[in-house]
Amino acid sequence: MADQRNPIIAALDVPTAEQALKLAELIAPAVGAFKIGGELFTAAGPDIVRRVRATGAAVFLDLKFHDIPNTVAKSVASALRLDVQMLTIHTSGGAEMMRAAEKSAVETAKQLGLAVPLVLGVTVLTSSDAGTLAEIGCEPHPEHQVARLAQLAVTAGLRGLVCSPLELVALRKILPPSIQLVTPGIRTGAEKADDQKRTLTPREALAAGASWLVIGRPIYGAEHPRVAAEQILATLN
Repeated sequence: MADQRNPIIAALDVPTAEQALKLAELIAPAVGAFKIGGELFTAAGPDIVRRVRATGAAVFLDLKFHDIPNTVAKSVASALRLDVQMLTIHTSGGAEMMRAAEKSAVETAKQLGLAVPLVLGVTVLTSSDAGTLAEIGCEPHPEHQVARLAQLAVTAGLRGLVCSPLELVALRKILPPSIQLVTPGIRTGAEKADDQKRTLTPREALAAGASWLVIGRPIYGAEHPRVAAEQILATLN
């Protein structure tokens, strides 16, 4: 998916296609891929995926599908027709839903003659903490909930997970080494406090076992996004 020499997946978390394409063009030399999430996809539709892919960049479509297995399978197939390299589903949808998503990814990729994308299971959102989990009736220990859902995802056949930086070390101890771990919640330390409650620096996250780093606000929120991306990349070399 992303260039292994550059593990940065830059989040295009901006409200319009024009802003996204301008940002992508500006920072492309300093990142390995781009993430398109709910805000941009809702505003610009599938066409923004096509336009970013047309630049030659890899795309991580982060829509976190969570529905009945048949609907998720069809959603995954639709994502593949946009030629994305990564996409997300919620592991809390259960094993049957996850199996359906992975099967759809493999079968649709074969039909289209594409490489099989990485279907990533989202465990516990990085904005969640013990209080958040307790509110929705889950065990109020993020690390326990992450481990439980991660193991369920692997059993269901997923080959990758999205996880908080602070769960990386624990997951690397219990999961097969082939599992790819994609990590948001990356902060350099220079930003103002925000809704991300479980963070590490880029270098710390890679050292802890991350395969790729999803970096949003430290890049797109910077006064000079290209410089910010280059500085982050420099800390990883």
